[in-house]
Amino acid sequence: MSRAILHVDMDAFYASVEQHDNPQLAGKPVVVGHSGGRAVVAAASYEVRRFGVRSAMPMSIALRLCPAAVCVSPRMGRYREVSRQVFAVFHDITPLVQGLSLDEAYLDVTGSVPLWGEPPRIARQIKERIRARTGLTASVGVATNKLVAKIASDLDKPDGLTVVPANRILAVLDPLPVRRLPGLGRKLGDKVEAAGLRTLRDLRCAPDAVLWPLFGRDTARMRERAAGIDDRPVRVDLEEKSLSAEDTFPRDLADPRDLDRHICRLAERACERLRCKGLMAARVGVKIRCHDFATFSRQRSIAPPTQEGRTVRDIARELLTRWLAEHRGAKLRLLGVVLAELAPASQLGLFQHGRGATGHGARASGIDAALDEVRARFGDHALRRANTLE
Repeated sequence: MSRAILHVDMDAFYASVEQHDNPQLAGKPVVVGHSGGRAVVAAASYEVRRFGVRSAMPMSIALRLCPAAVCVSPRMGRYREVSRQVFAVFHDITPLVQGLSLDEAYLDVTGSVPLWGEPPRIARQIKERIRARTGLTASVGVATNKLVAKIASDLDKPDGLTVVPANRILAVLDPLPVRRLPGLGRKLGDKVEAAGLRTLRDLRCAPDAVLWPLFGRDTARMRERAAGIDDRPVRVDLEEKSLSAEDTFPRDLADPRDLDRHICRLAERACERLRCKGLMAARVGVKIRCHDFATFSRQRSIAPPTQEGRTVRDIARELLTRWLAEHRGAKLRLLGVVLAELAPASQLGLFQHGRGATGHGARASGIDAALDEVRARFGDHALRRANTLE
């Protein structure tokens, strides 16, 4: 029996949430992201995409392409709340869910067919349930493997449903532009097109003499991907190796007080994501990028693992302070806090309570929980610690 794999991708997720929550934005060109010279577009509504605006584009270029665009600041707490509703729909259908981001996931529904019906029917039910719970639309690709399902979900956006049976894979993939292949990347895509390979069929049928200079040892794998061959399972236990929060500043910063305020805010944000996923971290790191793009990192192990904001914040501040002492006068364009060596919170030993167990630590954990709840309901800026304020 062939597998039944779904790739579900929410349509312009952040922008759609903003349009849903604020009816005045419905039908308008919306970009989600911070304003400023170095800000980038986090999400673009379909109305603004007609002007050539895309995610990850510098905000300055986006507003130049569409001067009428409405710029909305991100509300990550709200997006996570809606994401939990979406993933609850997935888990109603199957336990085999591999989340890729807040708004994207693979589902293996092979074992769900006897209960829920054929894969296209399951896909329609998922779309209807998501719309009923959130008011948002999703596009779904249905196929026998993850690669083809992912390509299919992008063929009829927004609110699309594309089914690619096993006997139709080549007929669907062959005429597609080569850049439809997930993971190809812009630079490699340029080289592939420069070699005369415009479609997935061109890539699939090209001889080794053409492909080897482009892909080297990955030549056989890339030819298989162009043919829609993919045996990767949907991995429910896919472990995240790290979580991070980082910001590129509108202007280079050198004042230690400004940098301290930013590192505190980033530590809070990273810990909130950690707690949202029910994880703890055994390593804290900082990422530092200077005005000339030189990038540094400093890290430290902690035992036992923690998800407490105060602990992570103190370590991140210490790491940054030491680096600044070694690089006096350095001008920074980016800061980040990275949490690694992650494990489920339930894996702590019976007596490994960490700093959040009793006394001041217990109060700190209670504050973390209160912050998470308030931000989830009212947005990331509804409640903030004093040391993160301007």
